Amino acid sequence: MNEIDLKGRRAVITGGGRGMGLGIARHFLNCGASVSLWDINAETLAVAQEGLAAAERVDTQAVDISDFNAVESAARFVEERFGGIDILVNCAGIAGPNLPLEDYGLEDWNTVQRINVNGTFHTCRAIVPIMRKAKHGRIVNVSSMAGKDGNPNASAYSASKAAVIAITKSLGKELAKADICVNVITPAVIETEMANAVTPQQLEYMLAKIPMGRMGKIEEVSALVSWLSSKECSYSTGAVFDISGGRATY
Repeated sequence: MNEIDLKGRRAVITGGGRGMGLGIARHFLNCGASVSLWDINAETLAVAQEGLAAAERVDTQAVDISDFNAVESAARFVEERFGGIDILVNCAGIAGPNLPLEDYGLEDWNTVQRINVNGTFHTCRAIVPIMRKAKHGRIVNVSSMAGKDGNPNASAYSASKAAVIAITKSLGKELAKADICVNVITPAVIETEMANAVTPQQLEYMLAKIPMGRMGKIEEVSALVSWLSSKECSYSTGAVFDISGGRATY
């Protein structure tokens, strides 16, 4: 992949222990950034850290992003270790069960919202003040095509990812004059562990809607997120960037 200039930048990546988050971290490191990987699973983080070069530029934090106090504490630690936070990538999320809405468990619904929606709010709430002090920042939220189209048997996930788009648009407008750009990507199906969590029928449904006829690659997502996290992305904020193999219709 082409390198984007992220030298000296300090990034927090949630869901950084595996999948898209880890792939983005690898690209950020290649581009010169320091990264703090946040994940709820400490063992996953330990394995991820062993596989990364430039150990002095890698931090790991076992964080439950649905807990604001835990998020705020982790953000303070990263600020002290790296001297600031320039980039936030909200990649953590869960798919939840594949069930019709009428059969969806109440606690399952609430769990999806706590992680996907509240988690995004919590990290932005804790890190935006740090970016304001530096008068610079880039935030990239990870939504989904489900947040635009709504996938059947995935009402909780679709609703949560629509909320991530709305949070992005609102926060992008709030920070438009602060040199803090806030954007969101809406992937279709990407080759990650989350794709393995859905039923074969659900996966077939999603792939049938993609004109390219394949899943996206982590490297393709990483390239887009790296540009959105750079100084070169300077006149886009509150914007939705599709990475869907042609699935997007608006």
